[in-house]
Amino acid sequence: MRPVTNISVRCADSIEQKVHQMALNKKALHGVIALAGISALGLTACTGPAGGGSSSGPAASGPVAYGTTDKVTSLDPAGSYDNGSFMVMNQVYSFLLNSKPGGADPVPDLAESASFTSPTEYTVKLKSGLKWANGHTLDSKDVKFSFDRQKTINDPAGPSSLLTNIDSVSAPDATTVVFKLKKANDQTFAQILSSPAAPIVDDEVFPATKVLSDDEIIKANAFYGQYTIDSYKKNELISFKAFPDYKGVLGKPANDAATIKYYASPTNLKLDIQQGNIDVAFRSLSATDVDDLRKDNKVKVVTGPGGEIRYMTFNFDTMPFGAKAAGADPAKALAVRQAVANLVDRQAIADQVYKGTYLPLYSNVPNGFLGANQSFKDAYGDAGNPSVDKAKKVLADAGIKDPVSLNLQYNPDHYGGSSGDEYAMIKEQLEKSGLFKVNLQSTEWVTYSKASRADEYPVFQFGWFPDFSDADNYLTPFFPEGGFLKNHYNNPAVNDLIAKQLTEADKTKREADIKDVQNALAKDISTLPLLQGAQVAVTGSGVSGVDKTLDASFKFRLGTVSK
Repeated sequence: MRPVTNISVRCADSIEQKVHQMALNKKALHGVIALAGISALGLTACTGPAGGGSSSGPAASGPVAYGTTDKVTSLDPAGSYDNGSFMVMNQVYSFLLNSKPGGADPVPDLAESASFTSPTEYTVKLKSGLKWANGHTLDSKDVKFSFDRQKTINDPAGPSSLLTNIDSVSAPDATTVVFKLKKANDQTFAQILSSPAAPIVDDEVFPATKVLSDDEIIKANAFYGQYTIDSYKKNELISFKAFPDYKGVLGKPANDAATIKYYASPTNLKLDIQQGNIDVAFRSLSATDVDDLRKDNKVKVVTGPGGEIRYMTFNFDTMPFGAKAAGADPAKALAVRQAVANLVDRQAIADQVYKGTYLPLYSNVPNGFLGANQSFKDAYGDAGNPSVDKAKKVLADAGIKDPVSLNLQYNPDHYGGSSGDEYAMIKEQLEKSGLFKVNLQSTEWVTYSKASRADEYPVFQFGWFPDFSDADNYLTPFFPEGGFLKNHYNNPAVNDLIAKQLTEADKTKREADIKDVQNALAKDISTLPLLQGAQVAVTGSGVSGVDKTLDASFKFRLGTVSK
Protein backbone atom coordinates (compact mmCIF):
# COMPACT_ATOMS: atom_id res chain seq x y z
CA MET A 1 0.00 0.00 0.00
CA ARG A 2 1.04 3.63 -0.39
CA PRO A 3 2.73 5.30 2.57
CA VAL A 4 0.34 7.28 4.71
CA THR A 5 1.23 10.83 5.61
CA ASN A 6 0.68 12.23 9.10
CA ILE A 7 -1.66 9.49 10.30
CA SER A 8 -1.06 6.20 11.98
CA VAL A 9 -2.27 3.05 10.26
CA ARG A 10 -3.52 -0.10 11.95
CA CYS A 11 -2.37 -3.34 10.32
CA ALA A 12 -4.95 -6.09 10.01
CA ASP A 13 -4.52 -9.17 12.11
CA SER A 14 -2.35 -11.78 10.41
CA ILE A 15 -3.81 -14.99 9.02
CA GLU A 16 -2.93 -17.78 11.38
CA GLN A 17 -0.67 -20.41 9.87
CA LYS A 18 -1.47 -23.62 11.69
CA VAL A 19 -0.18 -26.56 9.75
CA HIS A 20 0.68 -29.72 11.58
CA GLN A 21 1.51 -33.26 10.85
CA MET A 22 1.25 -32.84 7.08
CA ALA A 23 2.91 -35.59 5.08
CA LEU A 24 6.14 -34.23 3.67
CA ASN A 25 5.45 -35.31 0.13
CA LYS A 26 5.38 -32.97 -2.86
CA LYS A 27 1.66 -32.26 -2.63
CA ALA A 28 1.92 -31.32 1.04
CA LEU A 29 5.00 -29.20 0.55
CA HIS A 30 3.32 -27.27 -2.25
CA GLY A 31 0.50 -26.56 0.21
CA VAL A 32 2.92 -25.32 2.84
CA ILE A 33 4.61 -23.02 0.35
CA ALA A 34 1.24 -21.69 -0.74
CA LEU A 35 0.42 -20.86 2.88
CA ALA A 36 3.64 -18.88 3.14
CA GLY A 37 2.48 -17.00 0.08
CA ILE A 38 -0.72 -15.89 1.84
CA SER A 39 1.39 -13.82 4.17
CA ALA A 40 3.98 -12.88 1.55
CA LEU A 41 1.40 -11.45 -0.84
CA GLY A 42 -0.55 -9.66 1.86
CA LEU A 43 2.19 -7.70 3.61
CA THR A 44 2.20 -3.93 3.66
CA ALA A 45 4.70 -1.35 4.79
CA CYS A 46 2.45 -0.19 7.60
CA THR A 47 1.98 -0.53 11.28
CA GLY A 48 0.12 1.42 13.84
CA PRO A 49 -1.01 1.51 17.42
CA ALA A 50 -1.77 -2.08 18.25
CA GLY A 51 -0.85 -5.00 20.40
CA GLY A 52 1.44 -5.09 23.33
CA GLY A 53 2.10 -8.04 25.53
CA SER A 54 0.17 -8.76 28.65
CA SER A 55 1.52 -10.18 31.85
CA SER A 56 -1.80 -11.82 32.61
CA GLY A 57 -2.73 -15.30 31.40
CA PRO A 58 -2.62 -18.93 32.46
CA ALA A 59 0.13 -20.21 34.70
CA ALA A 60 3.34 -20.98 32.84
CA SER A 61 4.47 -24.56 32.38
CA GLY A 62 7.80 -25.84 33.64
CA PRO A 63 11.02 -25.58 31.61
CA VAL A 64 11.04 -26.70 27.99
CA ALA A 65 14.11 -28.10 26.24
CA TYR A 66 14.89 -27.31 22.60
CA GLY A 67 17.56 -29.06 20.53
CA THR A 68 19.26 -28.04 17.29
CA THR A 69 22.34 -28.58 15.13
CA ASP A 70 22.45 -24.83 14.40
CA LYS A 71 25.32 -22.86 15.87
CA VAL A 72 25.59 -19.41 17.44
CA THR A 73 28.07 -17.13 15.71
CA SER A 74 27.52 -14.12 17.97
CA LEU A 75 24.89 -12.82 20.40
CA ASP A 76 25.68 -9.30 19.22
CA PRO A 77 23.14 -8.37 16.51
CA ALA A 78 25.88 -6.53 14.63
CA GLY A 79 28.12 -9.60 14.49
CA SER A 80 25.99 -12.37 13.02
CA TYR A 81 23.49 -13.04 10.27
CA ASP A 82 22.54 -16.67 10.67
CA ASN A 83 19.56 -18.61 11.91
CA GLY A 84 21.32 -20.10 14.95
CA SER A 85 22.29 -16.70 16.34
CA PHE A 86 18.97 -15.07 15.46
CA MET A 87 17.08 -17.88 17.21
CA VAL A 88 18.68 -16.82 20.51
CA MET A 89 18.25 -13.10 19.81
CA ASN A 90 14.52 -13.57 19.31
CA GLN A 91 14.22 -14.81 22.88
CA VAL A 92 16.23 -12.08 24.64
CA TYR A 93 15.98 -8.90 22.53
CA SER A 94 13.02 -6.89 21.34
CA PHE A 95 12.32 -4.94 18.18
CA LEU A 96 10.45 -1.77 17.39
CA LEU A 97 8.05 -3.99 15.46
CA ASN A 98 7.56 -7.72 15.68
CA SER A 99 4.93 -10.28 14.68
CA LYS A 100 2.46 -12.19 16.80
CA PRO A 101 2.76 -15.99 16.77
CA GLY A 102 0.77 -17.39 13.88
CA GLY A 103 1.48 -14.56 11.47
CA ALA A 104 4.10 -12.41 9.82
CA ASP A 105 2.65 -8.90 9.71
CA PRO A 106 4.72 -6.44 11.78
CA VAL A 107 2.94 -4.85 14.74
CA PRO A 108 4.29 -2.64 17.54
CA ASP A 109 6.62 -4.36 20.03
CA LEU A 110 8.74 -1.74 21.80
CA ALA A 111 6.75 0.79 19.83
CA GLU A 112 3.31 2.13 20.67
CA SER A 113 2.82 3.25 17.08
CA ALA A 114 4.78 3.45 13.85
CA SER A 115 3.91 5.03 10.51
CA PHE A 116 5.16 6.93 7.50
CA THR A 117 4.88 10.64 8.23
CA SER A 118 6.15 11.47 4.75
CA PRO A 119 7.25 9.28 1.81
CA THR A 120 10.84 9.36 3.12
CA GLU A 121 10.18 9.61 6.86
CA TYR A 122 9.08 6.85 9.20
CA THR A 123 8.23 7.84 12.77
CA VAL A 124 8.08 5.51 15.76
CA LYS A 125 6.61 6.32 19.17
CA LEU A 126 8.00 4.10 21.95
CA LYS A 127 6.29 2.76 25.03
CA SER A 128 7.39 4.74 28.08
CA GLY A 129 8.94 3.42 31.28
CA LEU A 130 10.90 0.56 29.68
CA LYS A 131 13.98 -0.80 31.42
CA TRP A 132 16.58 -3.37 30.45
CA ALA A 133 16.97 -6.43 32.66
CA ASN A 134 20.04 -4.75 34.19
CA GLY A 135 17.97 -1.72 35.26
CA HIS A 136 19.21 0.69 32.58
CA THR A 137 16.60 2.89 30.91
CA LEU A 138 15.46 1.70 27.47
CA ASP A 139 14.47 4.66 25.31
CA SER A 140 15.00 6.35 21.96
CA LYS A 141 18.75 6.75 22.55
CA ASP A 142 19.11 2.96 22.53
CA VAL A 143 17.13 2.72 19.30
CA LYS A 144 19.16 5.34 17.44
CA PHE A 145 22.36 3.80 18.81
CA SER A 146 21.37 0.28 17.68
CA PHE A 147 20.80 1.25 14.05
CA ASP A 148 23.75 3.64 13.87
CA ARG A 149 26.17 1.01 15.20
CA GLN A 150 24.90 -1.64 12.76
CA LYS A 151 25.81 0.65 9.89
CA THR A 152 29.09 1.83 11.48
CA ILE A 153 30.39 -1.66 12.30
CA ASN A 154 29.19 -3.11 8.98
CA ASP A 155 30.55 -6.49 10.00
CA PRO A 156 31.08 -8.90 7.05
CA ALA A 157 29.17 -11.55 8.99
CA GLY A 158 26.45 -9.11 10.08
CA PRO A 159 23.08 -7.96 8.68
CA SER A 160 23.84 -4.29 7.96
CA SER A 161 23.07 -4.84 4.26
CA LEU A 162 19.38 -4.78 5.25
CA LEU A 163 19.70 -1.13 6.30
CA THR A 164 20.93 0.39 3.05
CA ASN A 165 17.85 2.57 2.64
CA ILE A 166 18.31 4.33 5.98
CA ASP A 167 19.83 7.79 5.50
CA SER A 168 19.72 8.85 9.16
CA VAL A 169 18.08 8.10 12.50
CA SER A 170 17.16 10.81 15.00
CA ALA A 171 15.75 10.77 18.52
CA PRO A 172 14.06 14.14 19.12
CA ASP A 173 12.79 13.03 22.53
CA ALA A 174 12.93 9.99 24.80
CA THR A 175 10.00 8.21 23.14
CA THR A 176 10.31 9.34 19.51
CA VAL A 177 12.51 7.92 16.76
CA VAL A 178 12.52 9.25 13.19
CA PHE A 179 14.03 7.28 10.31
CA LYS A 180 14.87 9.29 7.19
CA LEU A 181 15.05 7.07 4.12
CA LYS A 182 17.10 7.52 0.97
CA LYS A 183 14.35 6.20 -1.28
CA ALA A 184 10.68 6.98 -0.82
CA ASN A 185 7.83 4.51 -0.46
CA ASP A 186 9.93 1.63 0.88
CA GLN A 187 7.51 -1.28 0.75
CA THR A 188 9.52 -3.40 3.18
CA PHE A 189 10.59 -0.94 5.86
CA ALA A 190 8.16 -2.16 8.52
CA GLN A 191 9.53 -5.68 7.94
CA ILE A 192 13.11 -4.39 8.19
CA LEU A 193 12.32 -3.12 11.69
CA SER A 194 11.51 -6.70 12.73
CA SER A 195 14.50 -8.28 10.96
CA PRO A 196 17.94 -9.53 12.15
CA ALA A 197 19.30 -6.02 11.61
CA ALA A 198 16.85 -4.54 14.09
CA PRO A 199 17.17 -6.00 17.64
CA ILE A 200 17.53 -3.05 20.00
CA VAL A 201 20.60 -3.11 22.27
CA ASP A 202 21.63 -1.26 25.42
CA ASP A 203 23.72 1.81 24.53
CA GLU A 204 25.33 1.73 27.98
CA VAL A 205 26.72 -1.77 27.35
CA PHE A 206 27.47 -2.24 23.66
CA PRO A 207 30.40 -0.38 22.06
CA ALA A 208 29.56 1.85 19.11
CA THR A 209 32.31 0.66 16.77
CA LYS A 210 32.96 -3.02 17.47
CA VAL A 211 31.17 -6.29 18.18
CA LEU A 212 30.79 -7.21 21.85
CA SER A 213 31.72 -10.72 22.97
CA ASP A 214 29.02 -13.14 24.11
CA ASP A 215 30.50 -13.37 27.61
CA GLU A 216 30.42 -9.58 28.05
CA ILE A 217 26.79 -9.44 26.89
CA ILE A 218 25.81 -12.16 29.38
CA LYS A 219 27.71 -10.47 32.20
CA ALA A 220 26.00 -7.13 31.51
CA ASN A 221 22.53 -8.75 31.49
CA ALA A 222 21.79 -6.51 28.51
CA PHE A 223 18.45 -8.09 27.59
CA TYR A 224 14.89 -7.06 27.03
CA GLY A 225 12.76 -9.90 25.70
CA GLN A 226 10.52 -12.70 26.91
CA TYR A 227 13.64 -14.21 28.53
CA THR A 228 17.02 -13.39 29.95
CA ILE A 229 19.98 -15.77 29.78
CA ASP A 230 20.59 -17.60 33.04
CA SER A 231 23.67 -19.56 31.96
CA TYR A 232 25.62 -19.83 28.73
CA LYS A 233 28.04 -22.36 27.32
CA LYS A 234 28.45 -21.42 23.70
CA ASN A 235 27.14 -23.99 21.23
CA GLU A 236 26.65 -26.49 24.04
CA LEU A 237 23.84 -25.30 26.30
CA ILE A 238 21.94 -22.06 26.95
CA SER A 239 19.51 -21.70 29.87
CA PHE A 240 16.82 -19.01 29.79
CA LYS A 241 14.45 -17.73 32.45
CA ALA A 242 11.30 -15.69 31.86
CA PHE A 243 11.77 -11.92 32.18
CA PRO A 244 8.84 -10.64 34.27
CA ASP A 245 9.15 -6.99 33.16
CA TYR A 246 8.82 -7.68 29.42
CA LYS A 247 5.98 -5.57 27.94
CA GLY A 248 6.27 -6.47 24.27
CA VAL A 249 3.83 -7.95 21.79
CA LEU A 250 4.76 -11.58 22.55
CA GLY A 251 3.37 -11.35 26.08
CA LYS A 252 4.07 -13.71 28.94
CA PRO A 253 5.75 -16.96 27.80
CA ALA A 254 3.85 -20.21 28.15
CA ASN A 255 6.75 -21.62 30.20
CA ASP A 256 8.82 -20.18 33.02
CA ALA A 257 12.19 -21.31 31.64
CA ALA A 258 13.78 -22.93 28.60
CA THR A 259 17.04 -24.41 27.36
CA ILE A 260 18.70 -24.78 23.98
CA LYS A 261 20.98 -27.77 23.58
CA TYR A 262 23.37 -27.88 20.61
CA TYR A 263 24.21 -31.08 18.75
CA ALA A 264 27.15 -31.92 16.54
CA SER A 265 25.11 -34.40 14.51
CA PRO A 266 21.42 -34.84 13.63
CA THR A 267 21.69 -38.49 14.68
CA ASN A 268 22.12 -37.55 18.34
CA LEU A 269 19.40 -34.91 18.01
CA LYS A 270 17.03 -37.59 16.71
CA LEU A 271 17.91 -39.97 19.55
CA ASP A 272 17.31 -37.34 22.23
CA ILE A 273 13.87 -36.36 20.92
CA GLN A 274 12.91 -40.04 20.69
CA GLN A 275 14.09 -40.73 24.23
CA GLY A 276 12.37 -37.68 25.69
CA ASN A 277 15.61 -35.93 26.67
CA ILE A 278 14.44 -32.79 24.85
CA ASP A 279 10.96 -31.48 24.05
CA VAL A 280 11.54 -29.96 20.60
CA ALA A 281 14.00 -30.82 17.81
CA PHE A 282 14.30 -28.18 15.09
CA ARG A 283 16.96 -27.63 12.44
CA SER A 284 18.21 -29.84 11.08
CA LEU A 285 17.09 -33.43 11.02
CA SER A 286 17.68 -35.33 7.81
CA ALA A 287 14.77 -36.22 5.54
CA THR A 288 15.31 -39.89 6.44
CA ASP A 289 15.18 -39.06 10.16
CA VAL A 290 11.93 -37.11 9.74
CA ASP A 291 10.43 -39.99 7.78
CA ASP A 292 11.40 -42.43 10.55
CA LEU A 293 10.08 -40.18 13.31
CA ARG A 294 6.65 -39.98 11.68
CA LYS A 295 6.27 -43.67 12.52
CA ASP A 296 7.14 -43.16 16.21
CA ASN A 297 4.03 -42.61 18.36
CA LYS A 298 6.12 -41.04 21.14
CA VAL A 299 6.75 -37.92 19.03
CA LYS A 300 4.89 -35.55 16.71
CA VAL A 301 6.15 -34.03 13.44
CA VAL A 302 4.95 -30.43 12.99
CA THR A 303 5.25 -28.61 9.68
CA GLY A 304 5.01 -24.90 8.88
CA PRO A 305 5.18 -22.53 5.90
CA GLY A 306 8.43 -22.72 3.98
CA GLY A 307 10.66 -19.93 2.76
CA GLU A 308 14.01 -21.65 3.20
CA ILE A 309 16.13 -22.00 0.08
CA ARG A 310 19.44 -23.69 -0.81
CA TYR A 311 21.76 -22.40 -3.47
CA MET A 312 25.33 -22.33 -4.77
CA THR A 313 27.32 -19.09 -4.72
CA PHE A 314 30.03 -18.17 -7.21
CA ASN A 315 32.87 -15.91 -6.07
CA PHE A 316 33.40 -13.63 -9.08
CA ASP A 317 37.06 -13.07 -8.10
CA THR A 318 38.27 -16.60 -7.32
CA MET A 319 36.07 -18.96 -9.36
CA PRO A 320 37.60 -20.42 -12.55
CA PHE A 321 38.47 -17.49 -14.85
CA GLY A 322 37.34 -15.05 -12.16
CA ALA A 323 38.72 -11.53 -11.92
CA LYS A 324 41.66 -12.57 -9.70
CA ALA A 325 42.03 -16.18 -10.90
CA ALA A 326 44.58 -17.55 -13.37
CA GLY A 327 43.57 -16.71 -16.94
CA ALA A 328 40.97 -14.19 -15.78
CA ASP A 329 38.27 -13.84 -18.43
CA PRO A 330 34.71 -12.70 -17.60
CA ALA A 331 33.22 -14.40 -20.67
CA LYS A 332 34.79 -17.73 -19.73
CA ALA A 333 33.77 -17.33 -16.09
CA LEU A 334 30.17 -16.76 -17.20
CA ALA A 335 30.36 -19.83 -19.44
CA VAL A 336 31.47 -21.94 -16.45
CA ARG A 337 28.49 -20.72 -14.43
CA GLN A 338 26.15 -21.37 -17.34
CA ALA A 339 27.55 -24.88 -17.81
CA VAL A 340 26.94 -25.70 -14.13
CA ALA A 341 23.39 -24.33 -14.46
CA ASN A 342 22.80 -26.57 -17.46
CA LEU A 343 24.02 -29.70 -15.67
CA VAL A 344 22.53 -29.62 -12.16
CA ASP A 345 19.55 -31.96 -11.74
CA ARG A 346 17.47 -30.41 -8.97
CA GLN A 347 14.67 -32.94 -9.18
CA ALA A 348 17.06 -35.84 -8.56
CA ILE A 349 18.48 -34.10 -5.49
CA ALA A 350 15.00 -33.30 -4.15
CA ASP A 351 13.79 -36.88 -4.67
CA GLN A 352 16.84 -38.93 -3.75
CA VAL A 353 18.45 -36.84 -1.00
CA TYR A 354 15.50 -35.00 0.53
CA LYS A 355 12.66 -37.39 -0.26
CA GLY A 356 10.33 -34.58 -1.25
CA THR A 357 10.90 -32.41 1.85
CA TYR A 358 12.49 -29.95 -0.58
CA LEU A 359 11.30 -29.07 -4.07
CA PRO A 360 13.35 -27.90 -7.06
CA LEU A 361 13.85 -24.12 -7.10
CA TYR A 362 14.35 -22.41 -10.44
CA SER A 363 14.67 -18.77 -9.46
CA ASN A 364 16.10 -16.52 -6.78
CA VAL A 365 12.63 -15.72 -5.38
CA PRO A 366 10.92 -18.90 -4.17
CA ASN A 367 7.43 -20.06 -5.05
CA GLY A 368 4.66 -18.42 -3.05
CA PHE A 369 6.19 -14.95 -3.00
CA LEU A 370 5.13 -11.96 -5.09
CA GLY A 371 6.62 -12.07 -8.59
CA ALA A 372 8.28 -15.49 -8.31
CA ASN A 373 9.00 -17.03 -11.71
CA GLN A 374 11.15 -19.86 -13.09
CA SER A 375 13.86 -17.88 -14.83
CA PHE A 376 16.54 -20.57 -14.52
CA LYS A 377 14.22 -23.28 -15.83
CA ASP A 378 13.52 -21.10 -18.86
CA ALA A 379 17.19 -20.27 -19.50
CA TYR A 380 19.10 -23.47 -18.72
CA GLY A 381 18.88 -27.22 -19.10
CA ASP A 382 15.97 -28.91 -20.82
CA ALA A 383 12.71 -27.75 -19.18
CA GLY A 384 14.18 -28.35 -15.74
CA ASN A 385 16.17 -31.43 -16.69
CA PRO A 386 19.95 -31.27 -17.20
CA SER A 387 21.37 -30.80 -20.70
CA VAL A 388 24.93 -31.91 -21.36
CA ASP A 389 24.68 -30.63 -24.95
CA LYS A 390 23.90 -27.07 -23.80
CA ALA A 391 26.71 -27.20 -21.24
CA LYS A 392 29.20 -28.37 -23.88
CA LYS A 393 28.12 -25.63 -26.26
CA VAL A 394 28.50 -22.72 -23.81
CA LEU A 395 32.00 -23.89 -22.85
CA ALA A 396 33.03 -24.46 -26.47
CA ASP A 397 31.66 -21.09 -27.56
CA ALA A 398 33.79 -19.47 -24.84
CA GLY A 399 36.91 -21.29 -26.02
CA ILE A 400 37.14 -23.68 -23.05
CA LYS A 401 38.36 -27.05 -24.30
CA ASP A 402 39.66 -28.90 -21.24
CA PRO A 403 37.56 -30.05 -18.26
CA VAL A 404 37.21 -27.24 -15.75
CA SER A 405 38.70 -27.79 -12.29
CA LEU A 406 36.15 -26.63 -9.75
CA ASN A 407 36.76 -26.24 -6.00
CA LEU A 408 33.36 -26.70 -4.37
CA GLN A 409 32.80 -26.19 -0.65
CA TYR A 410 29.84 -27.24 1.50
CA ASN A 411 28.91 -27.17 5.18
CA PRO A 412 27.92 -30.38 7.04
CA ASP A 413 26.56 -29.02 10.35
CA HIS A 414 24.66 -25.78 9.78
CA TYR A 415 22.68 -27.09 6.80
CA GLY A 416 22.20 -30.61 8.11
CA GLY A 417 23.81 -33.97 7.52
CA SER A 418 22.13 -34.37 4.13
CA SER A 419 24.35 -31.61 2.71
CA GLY A 420 27.08 -34.19 2.16
CA ASP A 421 24.77 -36.30 0.03
CA GLU A 422 23.45 -33.22 -1.76
CA TYR A 423 26.88 -32.02 -2.82
CA ALA A 424 28.18 -35.50 -3.58
CA MET A 425 25.32 -35.75 -6.05
CA ILE A 426 26.16 -32.34 -7.55
CA LYS A 427 29.79 -33.43 -7.93
CA GLU A 428 28.63 -36.63 -9.66
CA GLN A 429 26.32 -34.71 -11.99
CA LEU A 430 29.04 -32.28 -13.03
CA GLU A 431 31.76 -34.89 -13.50
CA LYS A 432 29.52 -37.33 -15.35
CA SER A 433 29.31 -34.77 -18.16
CA GLY A 434 33.07 -34.96 -18.66
CA LEU A 435 33.21 -31.16 -18.49
CA PHE A 436 34.29 -30.72 -14.86
CA LYS A 437 36.69 -32.13 -12.30
CA VAL A 438 35.29 -31.28 -8.88
CA ASN A 439 37.32 -31.00 -5.70
CA LEU A 440 34.63 -31.30 -3.01
CA GLN A 441 35.47 -30.20 0.54
CA SER A 442 33.56 -29.35 3.73
CA THR A 443 34.13 -27.01 6.68
CA GLU A 444 32.38 -26.57 10.04
CA TRP A 445 30.04 -23.58 10.24
CA VAL A 446 31.93 -21.34 12.68
CA THR A 447 34.83 -21.22 10.20
CA TYR A 448 32.71 -21.56 7.06
CA SER A 449 30.51 -18.52 7.72
CA LYS A 450 33.55 -16.22 7.72
CA ALA A 451 35.78 -17.97 5.20
CA SER A 452 33.04 -18.07 2.57
CA ARG A 453 32.93 -14.26 2.63
CA ALA A 454 36.71 -13.88 2.69
CA ASP A 455 37.43 -15.20 -0.83
CA GLU A 456 38.55 -18.60 0.44
CA TYR A 457 35.92 -20.62 -1.47
CA PRO A 458 35.56 -20.17 -5.26
CA VAL A 459 32.16 -21.92 -5.32
CA PHE A 460 30.24 -22.74 -2.18
CA GLN A 461 26.97 -23.84 -0.64
CA PHE A 462 24.70 -21.45 1.16
CA GLY A 463 21.17 -21.56 2.43
CA TRP A 464 18.76 -18.78 3.31
CA PHE A 465 16.17 -18.68 6.02
CA PRO A 466 14.29 -15.45 5.33
CA ASP A 467 14.32 -12.45 7.63
CA PHE A 468 10.75 -11.57 6.71
CA SER A 469 8.04 -12.70 4.33
CA ASP A 470 8.58 -10.58 1.22
CA ALA A 471 10.21 -11.25 -2.14
CA ASP A 472 12.69 -8.43 -1.61
CA ASN A 473 14.33 -10.38 1.21
CA TYR A 474 15.70 -12.71 -1.47
CA LEU A 475 17.06 -9.78 -3.49
CA THR A 476 18.31 -6.72 -1.59
CA PRO A 477 20.45 -8.63 0.97
CA PHE A 478 22.10 -10.71 -1.76
CA PHE A 479 22.95 -8.79 -4.88
CA PRO A 480 23.55 -5.00 -4.78
CA GLU A 481 27.33 -4.59 -4.62
CA GLY A 482 27.76 -8.22 -3.61
CA GLY A 483 25.41 -7.93 -0.64
CA PHE A 484 26.08 -10.06 2.41
CA LEU A 485 27.59 -12.77 0.18
CA LYS A 486 30.67 -10.61 -0.48
CA ASN A 487 31.17 -12.52 -3.74
CA HIS A 488 32.19 -9.45 -5.79
CA TYR A 489 29.10 -9.53 -7.98
CA ASN A 490 27.89 -6.04 -8.88
CA ASN A 491 25.67 -5.24 -11.84
CA PRO A 492 24.41 -1.62 -11.78
CA ALA A 493 21.42 -2.52 -13.97
CA VAL A 494 20.37 -5.23 -11.49
CA ASN A 495 20.92 -2.81 -8.60
CA ASP A 496 18.57 -0.33 -10.28
CA LEU A 497 15.92 -2.99 -10.87
CA ILE A 498 16.06 -4.10 -7.24
CA ALA A 499 15.78 -0.50 -6.04
CA LYS A 500 12.84 0.06 -8.38
CA GLN A 501 10.76 -2.85 -7.08
CA LEU A 502 11.54 -1.92 -3.49
CA THR A 503 9.81 1.44 -3.78
CA GLU A 504 6.99 0.59 -6.18
CA ALA A 505 3.66 1.00 -4.36
CA ASP A 506 1.54 -0.42 -7.20
CA LYS A 507 1.42 -4.18 -6.58
CA THR A 508 1.00 -5.15 -10.24
CA LYS A 509 3.93 -3.01 -11.34
CA ARG A 510 6.04 -4.26 -8.44
CA GLU A 511 5.33 -7.88 -9.42
CA ALA A 512 6.55 -7.17 -12.97
CA ASP A 513 9.68 -5.48 -11.60
CA ILE A 514 10.48 -8.49 -9.41
CA LYS A 515 10.20 -10.77 -12.43
CA ASP A 516 12.57 -8.51 -14.36
CA VAL A 517 15.10 -8.74 -11.53
CA GLN A 518 14.98 -12.54 -11.58
CA ASN A 519 15.41 -12.69 -15.35
CA ALA A 520 18.47 -10.43 -15.13
CA LEU A 521 19.96 -12.48 -12.28
CA ALA A 522 19.51 -15.68 -14.29
CA LYS A 523 21.70 -14.21 -17.02
CA ASP A 524 24.54 -13.36 -14.60
CA ILE A 525 24.25 -16.33 -12.17
CA SER A 526 25.70 -14.78 -9.04
CA THR A 527 23.97 -17.61 -7.23
CA LEU A 528 22.44 -20.81 -8.59
CA PRO A 529 19.12 -21.55 -6.83
CA LEU A 530 18.62 -25.25 -6.13
CA LEU A 531 15.95 -26.15 -3.57
CA GLN A 532 13.06 -24.76 -1.53
CA GLY A 533 11.94 -26.37 1.74
CA ALA A 534 9.46 -26.23 4.61
CA GLN A 535 9.89 -25.70 8.36
CA VAL A 536 9.84 -29.06 10.17
CA ALA A 537 9.98 -29.57 13.94
CA VAL A 538 9.63 -32.74 16.00
CA THR A 539 8.17 -32.60 19.51
CA GLY A 540 7.39 -34.91 22.39
CA SER A 541 3.81 -36.18 22.42
CA GLY A 542 2.89 -34.02 25.42
CA VAL A 543 4.37 -30.80 24.02
CA SER A 544 2.11 -28.08 22.59
CA GLY A 545 2.46 -24.66 21.01
CA VAL A 546 5.11 -25.35 18.37
CA ASP A 547 2.51 -25.05 15.61
CA LYS A 548 1.89 -21.45 16.74
CA THR A 549 5.44 -20.34 15.98
CA LEU A 550 6.11 -22.23 12.73
CA ASP A 551 4.65 -19.38 10.71
CA ALA A 552 5.64 -17.13 7.84
CA SER A 553 7.63 -14.81 10.12
CA PHE A 554 10.23 -17.60 10.20
CA LYS A 555 10.97 -16.85 13.86
CA PHE A 556 10.97 -19.66 16.42
CA ARG A 557 9.63 -18.33 19.72
CA LEU A 558 10.30 -20.52 22.74
CA GLY A 559 7.55 -18.61 24.54
CA THR A 560 4.77 -20.45 22.67
CA VAL A 561 5.92 -23.90 23.84
CA SER A 562 4.53 -25.69 26.89
CA LYS A 563 4.15 -29.21 28.24
